[in-house]
Formats: sequence, C-alpha cells, structure tokens
Amino acid sequence: MEPSYDCRTARQRFLVGPIDPHTQLQKCKRPIRPMVASAVHMRDRATIELVCEEAKSWHIYVAVRIIGTSPVAVAAHAIVAGTVLKAGDLKIEEHDLPDLPLGFLDDPAIAVGLTASRPIAGGAFLTNQQLVAAKAVQRGQSVTLIADAGGISVRMAGRALSDGLMNQRVRVQNLSSGKIVEGIARSEQVVEIILQ
Repeated sequence: MEPSYDCRTARQRFLVGPIDPHTQLQKCKRPIRPMVASAVHMRDRATIELVCEEAKSWHIYVAVRIIGTSPVAVAAHAIVAGTVLKAGDLKIEEHDLPDLPLGFLDDPAIAVGLTASRPIAGGAFLTNQQLVAAKAVQRGQSVTLIADAGGISVRMAGRALSDGLMNQRVRVQNLSSGKIVEGIARSEQVVEIILQ
C-alpha cells in the first residue's frame, strides 16, 4: 500500500507548477504516478516527481506550494464612513492567507454593530483598522447616572459632557446637584459612577 502524503487541512490548497506544456504528460498511456521527491521539504513547499511507467519510462519534477486559506469578512457594497455595520453590509469569502491584509476579520459577526471609521469600497476586506466601536454616549445627550453604594443602587438624571465608547470613561453632569463627575459608559444612555 502506497503511503499517503496529503497532510492538508480543510483550510489549505495545493498550487502546482508551472509545468512545461511541452512535456510528455499527455502521451503517457498509463496513469502517471506521483511521488514525493525528497523526504526533507519545507512546511509550505515540496517537490513531486511525476513518473510514467511505460516500457520507455520517464519522469519530471514539479514544484508544489501548500497555501493556507481563511474565511474573511468582505464589504457587500460600498460603506460610507460613520455607518454602523449590519449583517447585510457584510459577506464571507475564502481567500489565500498571503493575499489578506493585517488585521483582517475572519468572522463578519465581529464587525456587526461597529462603525466604519473611513469609507470602505464594495468587495474590500474588512480590517480592525477600519472599524471603531459605536458611541454609547454622545456629548449633550441625556443619560441615566447609576451609582452603587454598599449594595444600594441610586439612579439620577445627567447630561453627557463628552462622547464615550462602550466601557470608556466620560464626563457627565448630575442634573439634580449640578456637580460634574466621571463615569463609565455602560450602554446607550447609561453611565456608571464609580464611588470611591
């Protein structure tokens, strides 16, 4: 029984060649037998010997590259800067790893709910450099301030004095006392005041 040399995963493919078109491959009447030419080969490259076992046998050597692939999130259409991404704005495609930019997203779900920081062309790969978290709180917006003191939760009305992303510190004004405090944007319109 011949040993198997196909060690590929589902995320790899072979890139064979080039093979000289003037070779005798088409003239071989028996099935051509491939063999690994050397037991020592690089992780992503190998040399395969193709053997024609006829009365007048012959062989050629062919270079083979093993290329990793990955799913990648791609813009389904042109996306304007400032757009909060929805599932319909994205699609998934399979591409060779050497062709992908740094920071590419391998799952479109990661991008849903994030904001495009710049225009993105239709069909472009999505990267983490193009996206920012949506603002949880915007300057001038009415917010609910929540403070937890010894197991007692206190809620009060406030106004955001700065923009803030989710879990980012923001300055807010307590509308009942007029006092300006810092808190953490926990969700849309909710700022948690950390008591010390």
